[in-house]
Amino acid sequence: MKSPTAEVNSGDTGRTISLPVSGMTCASCVSHVTHALESVPGVEAAQVSLASERATVTMGRDGALLTDVIKTVRSAGYDVPTRTATLGITGMTCASCVGHVGNALRSLPGVVRADVSLGTETAEVEFVRGAVDRSDLRKAVEDAGYGTRSFGDEEAGASSDDTDALREADLKRLKIRVIFSLGVAAFIMAAMQYEAVPAFADLSPTLVNVVFLLLATPVQFWAGGRFYRSAWAAARHGTSNMNTLVAIGTSTAYFYSVAATIFRPFFEGSLLFGGGHGGVSGHATGTYFDVSTAIIGLILLGRFLEARARGRTSTAIKRLIGLQPNMALVDRGGSTIEVPVADVSVGDIIILRPGERVPVDGEVTDGSSAIDESMLTGESVPMEKSPGAEVFAGTVNGNGGLRFRATRVGRETALAQIVRMVEQAQASRAPVERLVDRVTARFVPAVLMAAVLTFAVWSFLAPEPQFVNALLMTVAVLVIACPCALGLATPTAIMVGMGRGAANGILIRNAEALETAHKVNTVVFDKTGTLTEGRPRLADIRTVGGPEQGLLGIAAAIEAASEHPVALAVREAAEARGLNVPSASGFSAVPGRGARATVEGRQAMAGNLAMLREAGIDTDAISPMADELASAGQTVLAVVVDGQPLGVIGVADTVKAGAREAVDTLRRMGIRTVMITGDNRRTADAVASQVGINEVIAEVLPSDKADRVAEMKSGGAMVAMVGDGINDAPALALADVGIAIGSGTDVAIEAASVTLTSGDPRGVADAIDLSRTTMRTIRQNLFWAFFYNVLLIPVAAGALYPVFGSGDVPGWLQPVLGQHGFLNPIAAAGAMAFSSVSVVLNSLRLGRRPMMPRRPAPPSTPERVRDRGAATGAAS
Repeated sequence: MKSPTAEVNSGDTGRTISLPVSGMTCASCVSHVTHALESVPGVEAAQVSLASERATVTMGRDGALLTDVIKTVRSAGYDVPTRTATLGITGMTCASCVGHVGNALRSLPGVVRADVSLGTETAEVEFVRGAVDRSDLRKAVEDAGYGTRSFGDEEAGASSDDTDALREADLKRLKIRVIFSLGVAAFIMAAMQYEAVPAFADLSPTLVNVVFLLLATPVQFWAGGRFYRSAWAAARHGTSNMNTLVAIGTSTAYFYSVAATIFRPFFEGSLLFGGGHGGVSGHATGTYFDVSTAIIGLILLGRFLEARARGRTSTAIKRLIGLQPNMALVDRGGSTIEVPVADVSVGDIIILRPGERVPVDGEVTDGSSAIDESMLTGESVPMEKSPGAEVFAGTVNGNGGLRFRATRVGRETALAQIVRMVEQAQASRAPVERLVDRVTARFVPAVLMAAVLTFAVWSFLAPEPQFVNALLMTVAVLVIACPCALGLATPTAIMVGMGRGAANGILIRNAEALETAHKVNTVVFDKTGTLTEGRPRLADIRTVGGPEQGLLGIAAAIEAASEHPVALAVREAAEARGLNVPSASGFSAVPGRGARATVEGRQAMAGNLAMLREAGIDTDAISPMADELASAGQTVLAVVVDGQPLGVIGVADTVKAGAREAVDTLRRMGIRTVMITGDNRRTADAVASQVGINEVIAEVLPSDKADRVAEMKSGGAMVAMVGDGINDAPALALADVGIAIGSGTDVAIEAASVTLTSGDPRGVADAIDLSRTTMRTIRQNLFWAFFYNVLLIPVAAGALYPVFGSGDVPGWLQPVLGQHGFLNPIAAAGAMAFSSVSVVLNSLRLGRRPMMPRRPAPPSTPERVRDRGAATGAAS
């Protein structure tokens, strides 16, 4: 899992801070932290996620300080992990300098404390990692007019590994407590049968109980101390949580046993004591230290397994973070040095060797290579890079060497922004969680009332010893009812689902978008740049009788000096085929018609048929070809040499390789597809027929796109809009789900709730399928969590006593239901632990499920032209 970080973003109302919160164990904890944060003056809203263990806090411009937020979380019984770094300062000369540096550091959002020393020329800074980083601290000091040296603790090399170590250390401590608790419980359970061993048969029960008391006490207050601390923190705020149930349940069994040990003569002479009972096999000692220790051990075991599994829900984020290398090779002052990535500044020249990962975003200044950008785009084909091209942190260099200038570092890199976006999305709360919130808000108080009622009723109706059986049933009710599984059902699935999406180039802005997408029944595609490549390319060549290569070469020669998009498409096609384009002179453009030039001493023309007819050229031989290409939505370029037509070239904004498959997949999923465009009807219909869309809305203004989406919504459709341009932004924002093509404009991406980083339209079906799968997992989790509580709470309360009241519980069930159908509190603890773990494991299955299968993409249009041309040449 990523190291605890806080992220701070500016907004219209102030700041949004995302910070880690440790110590939460259930939905009640989430509710407590949320209410505590919302009570801080200046906090406008707070969202807390159990699965990601994060809180997202929105504060007004004149709102609370981060220190107030952290203090509030800690006072509620939880913690916000912080880090401390020591930075060397140069240029300080007096106490005033100390004040300036300290104020500069403390002004950064995320800095909790900054102590500056003139004597040692250092600043010790405590901060929440991620809200600020080392480069921010350096910049703040330098902007204040002072210099910086290296960090004393050299934490640049520390990434998520240090917090993984903290998590592992916490798991190790928990594991020790689990082993100790279950070991003590097992010993006590075995030792309770001491009378069956002749050598120990004469031992005093009081002596045995004293030994049990000495063993059970550290389990109760050391291993189980977290339950008391959490329950007390909740009680101070006038509320309760699942730890309250565990604390009360285990304390009931423990303190009853303490009293029975100290006042054994009194208990032996009253109805408070008995050698056997209907819930658990007989206890000759009359105490239930085995119950309290076993419950604590089993619940801690569940917490341990749950925490270990929950750490795997962030696998995608962890993988993304691990993509950025820790060190970079920098050219400074003519010498090459290796520095921590955190020390790289904008403008530094980075040397990238073959096979290395790019450390920061930048612009290539020298060299050429192919870089694998699949981690960002999902596109497996490496991208060629040469001077002027952009490179991105985390991508993998091929066999060439590059030098590039750093343009974005630290939290500004594309990788860091993706990580931040996914983290914030994982920490957001889906609307379905409101149901869980309403249930858990009332659940614990209801369980406490049910426990009291259970004790009151069975104190009179239970078989002898009535008090003991009533007491143990009360403990079983308290333990079995813990709503851990309910609190984990939704956030773990959302976290895994979003991480899986991010690993496949699908960035989902928040949990609400993930939940809404599964309801989509209509997908509206923009045409240009979404279903098509977004720029003209050679689509077809038809000749009167000569070779295609010669026709294309002459056209490229005529268009050599033109900047028109059609001319560019012709030149690119000639270059792709490796043609030797003849030289041309005397170029002249005919606006709206075409161009003329002298090619190797011959007069040549390339333009539309109207231009040729105006020049008195007979077009009968090429008119049928031109009409056929035009009917397919292509722009036609006729080529003439010395008055003789050679043929026609069709140029079009070609359909993306995966567009047809995207539409076919959506249709199989039962989703209606619509194409909307500002282009003319003929071009729109031609593209729609290629991709398989039957419903086309053409010749619409940008503002009309949003109106058409609104009309569909008003007709009852759940609409997803897919686009890439500025003119798509209103429709993207208005749609139920806006899906932006990642290769499009920043405005479109900001307006959308889902971004496809690869630009592949097949990602639309992937995103909807991901939403459907995630929601199915959530429903499974909620069903089992609710079903578990609905079924087992009545059993714990004695609902099976009318069935087994005569003591005829089958022998194999007696360890669980005793003799009379009363649920064993130890079995209740085991079932409760299993419930939480099963929910997390079910969510993790979502991460292992493969994305929708895809057929290999067909070759692009230029390739099809080349193949057809070769075949034609062979035939002739």
